[in-house]
Amino acid sequence: MSTESVATTNGKTAAQPKKASKGGKVVGWADERLGLATAAKKNLRKIFPDHWSFMLGEIALWSFVVLLLTGVFLTFWFKPSMAEVQYMGSYDQLRGMHMSEAFASTLDISFDVRGGLMVRQMHHWAAMLFIASMLVHMARVFLTGAFRKPREINWIIGGLLILLGIVEGFAGYSLPDDLLSGTGLRIADGMVKATPVLGSYMSFFMFGGEFPGDVIVPRLYMAHILLIPGLILALIAAHMLLLVYHKHTQWPGPGRTEENVVGFPMLPVYMAKAGGFFFIVFGASALMGGLLTINPVWKYGPYDPSKVTAGSQPDWYMGIAEGMLRIMPGWETHLWGHTISWNIFIPGEVMPIVLLAMVLAWPFLEAWVTGDKREHHLLQRPRNAPARTAFLVAMMTLYGLLWAAGGNDVLAVLFHMNLNHITYFMRAAIFIIPPLVFIFVRRWCISLQRHDNEMLTHGYESGIIMRSADGGYSERHLPLNEERAYTLTARDRDQVFTAGEGEDANGVAGGKGKLDGIKGRLATAFYADNVQKPTTEEIEEGRHHLAHDLDHEHAAGLDHSADGHQFDGRHEVEGENLRGDH
Repeated sequence: MSTESVATTNGKTAAQPKKASKGGKVVGWADERLGLATAAKKNLRKIFPDHWSFMLGEIALWSFVVLLLTGVFLTFWFKPSMAEVQYMGSYDQLRGMHMSEAFASTLDISFDVRGGLMVRQMHHWAAMLFIASMLVHMARVFLTGAFRKPREINWIIGGLLILLGIVEGFAGYSLPDDLLSGTGLRIADGMVKATPVLGSYMSFFMFGGEFPGDVIVPRLYMAHILLIPGLILALIAAHMLLLVYHKHTQWPGPGRTEENVVGFPMLPVYMAKAGGFFFIVFGASALMGGLLTINPVWKYGPYDPSKVTAGSQPDWYMGIAEGMLRIMPGWETHLWGHTISWNIFIPGEVMPIVLLAMVLAWPFLEAWVTGDKREHHLLQRPRNAPARTAFLVAMMTLYGLLWAAGGNDVLAVLFHMNLNHITYFMRAAIFIIPPLVFIFVRRWCISLQRHDNEMLTHGYESGIIMRSADGGYSERHLPLNEERAYTLTARDRDQVFTAGEGEDANGVAGGKGKLDGIKGRLATAFYADNVQKPTTEEIEEGRHHLAHDLDHEHAAGLDHSADGHQFDGRHEVEGENLRGDH
């Protein structure tokens, strides 16, 4: 076929189809049978909103990819065996010592494999980043109400991913069989044995006999590289599929409704963003792995059940269980010759699951209290859900206190304080401080709601101080622009459930259910004090009053070239004059 016939539409020879390549034939054959092109075209052009907070979940995704890549590298040299060997590697201070093959191979990776220490530390830092980013991502989802219908299942999946990530991290840092990880396994063994009736049987099953046995490292290794990563991959796939199916949430604003998504397509915009973001996460992990030491197992030495490392601390995400174990009173019950160790069973097994369940159950509790059955695709500002925001901050406060309690011995040494005093303080603080934080944050959110309403009805403070003819001073208020005003009013009014028959003032049906009294009290506690957005009439009245005040200033000769916008901190002031020529 000539070039001329391709370039023009009025050539003398008819255009002929170009012969397909072998690769094109394969793709065409697959598409005819699987319909891949249609599905790919639809999904690759899917629209995603553009906001920095939506990238938090991608940090978790890409850090998990870094974990997979570095983990594959480490499997080439790590030996998951507890068989005893004599170390003859390049680390002088441990040469000649007897240790497990697992610990010896970890030392070989750290000192004898080219790039091994960097990759090993990258793997550990990526694990920290994976769990941290999941927690921050779930906090964003919680604060903005992104878990509401139809995304409750995705919220549960997120909670399971965090739980699996913590278990995966624990299994991973237990593999080197060093003194620190062995101490962690000893604590885990104690928690398992504290399980009533079944504890000793479960421990024997895990360790293949009495602790520490000789099979726990191989078993953890298989769980670490196969079982748990497989579950995590399956949950991530389900999470992403539901994300695509439900469409992405977005922040309220002009043109954004519950029925659409305003943003950019997956291909090419977000494909390029995601690819670049992966290299950012990979680069940050590599930078930390190369410059920041983490888990220096050669300092701890091989595990010996008769020894404990001074100042032993688990990875930060295990701090909540560690803290509860350390401050729990020594409660025990002796029944029929058996001892039930409540001081280990409750903080080690019960309370972490209870706290996680409280957070995961919140979407269902909120939907039950409000009776809201609608689908929600627009996000809420945290201030517009005061009880929810205050609950999360109170839980974060509790976590921080327990994390600090998990290092009570380190705090005592570092600040020259009495260890018992720190323990007694933490026992009281976990019951006193979180409720106070809840009350404070809730009232703070309500005050921010009130401030938003004042801006809508009376304008925002411009920073321009006006002096009247009689010597009085006042600050000039200016109306919000339409986009800002739309964003502040793009929220629903809270519907407070009222127990009883009929409907309340908000149109919510009452009832005679057994739990209606509890639902009514919860609804009142959560929403009764919230400041609802002003009505259209109130906004118009406020704007009319504001315009009248501005006209009055102009008539009194108080007007100047600066309308307030120039000096409100939101605009450039270069070249502006505070007062013009009159």
